[in-house]
Amino acid sequence: MPQLIGLAVLGAAVYFGYRMLTREMARVGAELDERTGMKDTAEQIPTLVKDPETGVYRPKDRT
Repeated sequence: MPQLIGLAVLGAAVYFGYRMLTREMARVGAELDERTGMKDTAEQIPTLVKDPETGVYRPKDRT
């Protein structure tokens, strides 16, 4: 029975340690994004369209 209690305590410690680690990683990531000025990259990447004549993908005109 003591092994079961020890295993439960160890499992709880691992669970809460993992939660704290992921929370800290998210906080540091947000801080780095804020410092480097990272924006939503989906707005910066142009849409590509395939040129039917050459078969090469090129950025879509934004006009």
